[in-house]
Amino acid sequence: MSGRLEGKRAIVTGAGQGIGEAIARLFARHGATVVIGELNPATGRAVVDAIVRAGGRALFVETDVTDKAQVTRLVETARAEAGGIDILVNNAGANVFYEPLDMPEEAWKRCMDLDLEAAWTCSRAVLPAMLEQRAGAIVNIASGHSFKIIPHCFPYPVAKHALVGLTRALAIEYAARGIRVNAIAPGYIDTPIAEAYWATFPDPAAERARAENIHPPKRIGRPEEVAHTALFLASDEAPFINAETVVIDGGRSALYHD
Repeated sequence: MSGRLEGKRAIVTGAGQGIGEAIARLFARHGATVVIGELNPATGRAVVDAIVRAGGRALFVETDVTDKAQVTRLVETARAEAGGIDILVNNAGANVFYEPLDMPEEAWKRCMDLDLEAAWTCSRAVLPAMLEQRAGAIVNIASGHSFKIIPHCFPYPVAKHALVGLTRALAIEYAARGIRVNAIAPGYIDTPIAEAYWATFPDPAAERARAENIHPPKRIGRPEEVAHTALFLASDEAPFINAETVVIDGGRSALYHD
């Protein structure tokens, strides 16, 4: 198996389903050894098994990305078993949506820990190895919420705005030492999280149709479409792209609303 990431070693967090799974599978198809850091052992191992069956190279490390010790173990395992780290995709995260004054106190911490702090924890853990080899690419999965505010979605956009700031700060700090840091801001993507959200409505099919109709292409995005952008940003094809955030939302953010 050969491809655009041949010989690269990549960590992808939260790769047991959805966007993370699509990224892990695509990276493996393009020759990377993929280390999946996933909290759910059933889904994490299932993705690894699928990659290996297809002829790729992958391993699973059960990881809670909000636990610094577990992140350290993830990175040490990647260095020992994959031989190093060239790419980190900070994908793990969760929607935490409330009206601000109705938000339980613990929800703020959960959101910041998972949607912001974990990306820094993982980045901090891989940067020494990347700096030592003077090469590395970090791709953070941000969100359309990084730029737009939707009422009653607090504090998720706070964390995602900050994730773009983290992306830019690290990118500028280490650019001269061979490290690139970029982000992807997906809009509405057809993932298990979206399916679970639609299932909370009396008519899930109608809610899905509503989501599709607010996008100019009259559909929502697919995880594979995000994965292909991650592949490009992580590859040697994007050597001068740094500190950028690529929005993938079918043009919804450019649409005029009155």
